[in-house]
Amino acid sequence: MTGRVAVAGLSHAFGPRSVLDGVNFDVAPGGLTALIGPTGCGKSTLLRVLAGLVVPSAGSASVDGDSTLGHPGLCAYMPQGDTLLAWRRARDNATLGAQIAGHDLASARERATTLFARFGLSGFEDSWPRQLSGGMRQRVALLRTVMTDQPVLLLDEPFAALDAITRTDLQGWLSQLLQAEQRTTLLVTHDVDEALRLADQVIVLSARPGRIVDQVILPTAPPRTVVQITDEDFAIVKRQVLAALTHG
Repeated sequence: MTGRVAVAGLSHAFGPRSVLDGVNFDVAPGGLTALIGPTGCGKSTLLRVLAGLVVPSAGSASVDGDSTLGHPGLCAYMPQGDTLLAWRRARDNATLGAQIAGHDLASARERATTLFARFGLSGFEDSWPRQLSGGMRQRVALLRTVMTDQPVLLLDEPFAALDAITRTDLQGWLSQLLQAEQRTTLLVTHDVDEALRLADQVIVLSARPGRIVDQVILPTAPPRTVVQITDEDFAIVKRQVLAALTHG
């Protein structure tokens, strides 16, 4: 299985403002790692480094031994918000990543049509983004990310803008999808419960400049229900993560 992520000594500053300071971690293939920390601590910057969109001030980042620094395309990246193009129908939005990656467009459209059912979007292939609910738009955006066929998915707060009920529903759906896809995933979130439900491990970052203050392994493997994460084992982990966020 491919998709091993390695980050070593990663630091970055925007001018005089340091946002990351000496971040080190590894992610084994196929797992989901949640990155959690205060606003402005460098979580999104870290994803952009792995996406090849930001070259850090110091340190390294790689996927399967290949450096991501200045090399976009080694990971599939979903930024904050759905970023769907208003002038493209749902299926054409979903195939955009595959098209940019140089895949055959006819094959990509055929595959998208098949995946629309799996993503709970049957019947909405030809809808405009404005005709879709927030949850549907997020699914189309995630489908676009998945269709790039990279071994690593970078998801930056994919459900943050959704209401609690829709967010809970899509968390369960994403967990099942990732179990089937078996792709390495890094998820940025501000929601501790979301991290506990989806992740194999949680990396807690300090306030800016972001440093790792704790790295927590979850007691059981996903998928998990919203009820499971209320068990005592998860309550202990939640207290540990909250303590790290508070005192880090």
